[in-house]
Amino acid sequence: MSTTSAQAAKIRWGVLSTAKIGRTKVIPALQHSTHNEVVAICSRDEQSARKVADELGIARAYGSYEELLADPEIDAIYNPLPNHLHVDWSIKALQAGKHILCEKPLGLNADDAQRLLEAAEAYPQLKAMEAFMYRFHPRWKIAKALVDSGRIGKLLSLHSHFSYNNREPQNIRNNADMGGGALMDIGCYCISLSRWLFNAEPSQVVGHITPYENYEVDCLVSGVLEFDAGSATFTASTKIEAQQFMEAYGENGSILLPIPFNPATEGATEIHIKNNGESETIIVPPSDHYREMVDAFALSIINQQPVPTPLSDAINNMRVIDSVFVSAAEGRWIAL
Repeated sequence: MSTTSAQAAKIRWGVLSTAKIGRTKVIPALQHSTHNEVVAICSRDEQSARKVADELGIARAYGSYEELLADPEIDAIYNPLPNHLHVDWSIKALQAGKHILCEKPLGLNADDAQRLLEAAEAYPQLKAMEAFMYRFHPRWKIAKALVDSGRIGKLLSLHSHFSYNNREPQNIRNNADMGGGALMDIGCYCISLSRWLFNAEPSQVVGHITPYENYEVDCLVSGVLEFDAGSATFTASTKIEAQQFMEAYGENGSILLPIPFNPATEGATEIHIKNNGESETIIVPPSDHYREMVDAFALSIINQQPVPTPLSDAINNMRVIDSVFVSAAEGRWIAL
């Protein structure tokens, strides 16, 4: 494909369900992106699908997931279903000849996620990726480059925190069978960024879950990931005051990112650097990391190139999540 053709090409998307993250974040990002358009959405309730389609200016609405996957004018599927449905419906999308962008975490555990990787290997012409949007924000790209370049010296330690307060009994994040809980929903970000910044997999992990009465899911979880070069600690909770930050410490300095995971798209973001006693703040212009992600995914389709984040990365993240759960249950370090 010529450069001009690639610039003009658009991937046609179908959205699998009317989940809130799709309605409020990913669909608007697709609609305002360079290389994508949303042509259809579905729900098990056709009236719900039609209502959302009308609100968001989507041409077609279907009353079943199967109808959406059967649409020959859809190139790619975005899957924001509850966690326990991620793998099965992503596999069905591949079997229907569609590229698949699946919400995080990829599955209920590493073995579950492995099924999608194996299915994707049978369709090498199709792209499959986990939708970890934060890595696509320009601020994170700058922060990653700063760490990799040794701006703060050798990375030795980092801490991340992600929390909000959700006490809705019917919310899927409070449902264990659907893959809810703090570690799956937001702790996965802390684990992902730790592996990414250290450019490695942890050798062992330890986790602690604080019990919450009347909740079947983990509501407050903390963990330590040991790497050959240093360690990462994190806390994630769905039952405390909303807050998030990431601090990385090297031999010569540190990097702080306020609101590292879901900053407002209309506002500039900051990177705070301390190096040998000197302080600096880098201002990063506003950006929609969902839009950056879907355009990057689309270009991997258009240019027939590997996706930015392979499924193997998602499975490695799930392995760490699994190990933190085992550690919390058994009260010991778990080797990976």
